[in-house]
Amino acid sequence: MATGSQLIMSKNDKREEIVQAALEIIAENGFHGAPIVMIAERASVAVGTIYRYFESKDDLVVGTYDCLERQMLTSIMTHYPELRSIRERFLHAGHRLVGYFLASPMKFRFVEQFHNSPYGVARHRDRISNKKGNNIVIEMFEEGRQQQIIKDLPLSILYALTFGPLIEICRNHIFQFYELDEPIITRTVEACWDAVRR
Repeated sequence: MATGSQLIMSKNDKREEIVQAALEIIAENGFHGAPIVMIAERASVAVGTIYRYFESKDDLVVGTYDCLERQMLTSIMTHYPELRSIRERFLHAGHRLVGYFLASPMKFRFVEQFHNSPYGVARHRDRISNKKGNNIVIEMFEEGRQQQIIKDLPLSILYALTFGPLIEICRNHIFQFYELDEPIITRTVEACWDAVRR
């Protein structure tokens, strides 16, 4: 007989399998090419099982993104130099983000589709207007503006100057337009810092 902890582990594992299946199919086929039936088949579960964990396909998409965002934040926070200068924290965060995406091209494809969809637009609008989520980055920008280290620009522009170029170089590497190496990544992150610093 399964113990309580085994049941919890089993439930968590099943949810993770569904999220992984959604991630893979959406990365491969886009949101419209990823029906719940196909996700259920990839996860080796019944369609009804998905609805025990997620209210709808929209809820599954957003839940998958939330899972990836937590992973990205965990990556950024690994060895995060919290007590160092804003510049050092910025360079660390940028470098870790690029490393995360290069190690996980499928996750990159999902995140990019999410950001360029109505889901992403709503999330970005909420984040910029309410300063929710991704706290470490928002805090870094706010602190930098207060100390007059970072340009006094709207948060959405600081995001664009930072993450726009980093996403672009990841895309070009993943689609094999060129190969990134450590010196190029470092110089690109430094160029993003130059774009936002005073």
